[in-house]
Amino acid sequence: MKYAVTAATGRLGSKVIDNLVKLVGTENVVAIARNEEKARQMLPAEVEVRIADYTNKSQLVSAFQGVDHVLFISSQPGQEVSRAQQHTTVVEALREAQVPFVAYTSFPDAPHATSALADDHKLTEKLLDESGLTHSVVRNNWYLENDLDFLQAGLSGLTTYWANGRTGWALEAEYAEGAARVLVAENPKPVYEFGGQLRTYAQLGEELNVALREHGKPAAQVEQVSQADYQAGLVKNAHVDEATAALFASFQESANSGSLEVASNDLPELLGHELTPIPQAIAQLLSL
Repeated sequence: MKYAVTAATGRLGSKVIDNLVKLVGTENVVAIARNEEKARQMLPAEVEVRIADYTNKSQLVSAFQGVDHVLFISSQPGQEVSRAQQHTTVVEALREAQVPFVAYTSFPDAPHATSALADDHKLTEKLLDESGLTHSVVRNNWYLENDLDFLQAGLSGLTTYWANGRTGWALEAEYAEGAARVLVAENPKPVYEFGGQLRTYAQLGEELNVALREHGKPAAQVEQVSQADYQAGLVKNAHVDEATAALFASFQESANSGSLEVASNDLPELLGHELTPIPQAIAQLLSL
């Protein structure tokens, strides 16, 4: 059995590769990436590297040859070629290569999510459903790493947020292990909703202070502000321009819209253990 991971040099992809090596051995793992030099530098030496870009169907079809299970990691939005077009090309290549099983990293409860970030995932899930390919969708909630700036600000004594709603934060490494386990599962479910216990930003701030106190650091003041004030604070304190500040502020919109409020035990159940407690995970990310 050959197991392939697309976007293999990305943060998630490289972690999935590491987990697959542990589960099935390097000889059974294929890394699909755009940059061969980067892949050789980052990934285990004996892992086979195949080069393919999401915009090049012929490359993708070649990269998928002889592979039994593929983890299709969603691309980043905002590129020259739209994510919708990239994903359409990948699904067409998977179908043309007749890949026996595909797992796709999607968005929480994508078909019903109101966040704009979910739109391309809705399309991709639909394309996979219509493709005839046997597949699972792995709907990842929020990586704790996505809010590293919020956590790091606490070290200076004050951290702010603007969004309401609850989020299922967990470490990216745990999502990666979950994805690897879906890929090697004998009878994977059609849909996995991956994430941690649902929390508000206020509750995440409380967990941050638990971590700080446990490591002898002073607690932070955690304040909710308006979205406009949050954005203005980024311009003033992070020294970024208005457009960049607006982009950073928008990252909390998915939480505010309720799109991340999807409760599920799929991730700890598949891993066979509880997720890393949030204060411990925060301490790890902040190197406390």
